[in-house]
Amino acid sequence: MVDGTEFELIQRAQMGVEMAFAQLLGPLLPEAARLAYGMLQDRCAAEDCVQEAAQRSWQRLANLEPGRSFRPWFLGIVANRCRETRRSRWWTVTWLSDHHPSHDGDWLEGEDLRRALADLPHGQRAAIVLHFYVGLPLEEVASALGIGIAGVKARINRGLHRLRATLGARRP
Repeated sequence: MVDGTEFELIQRAQMGVEMAFAQLLGPLLPEAARLAYGMLQDRCAAEDCVQEAAQRSWQRLANLEPGRSFRPWFLGIVANRCRETRRSRWWTVTWLSDHHPSHDGDWLEGEDLRRALADLPHGQRAAIVLHFYVGLPLEEVASALGIGIAGVKARINRGLHRLRATLGARRP
């Protein structure tokens, strides 16, 4: 739920106050970058997606439903932008073994895990990255993806099952 300060910032940003929007967006950029990198495995493409998502969220801020938190709404835009990027024709996957964001959730280390994660369907990959890599609680993952908590749990469960099967098959 939205606290009073966030509610005021959202209202001011919806009236066109750029500083209010910057106060909403600024603290979320590291999480958005981790999400985008986790989904795309390419630092430059991830940065582009976050910038484009920031621009889209500014343009579409009027669409943010009253009482809805900015964080999951914005991260949902980032996840959708990542999906669009992966679907575009020019997209090629580049594995960067030495370049990944530094964060407590650096569990995405290792080429096998990155490849296995990249092979997941978008919904499963997004749920896993948002929950385990970005660290969102299930409720915020559900809000970001526009589904219920049961749907998030199902996507995470199916995704983890596929990851275990894929990674178990690759063990020597």
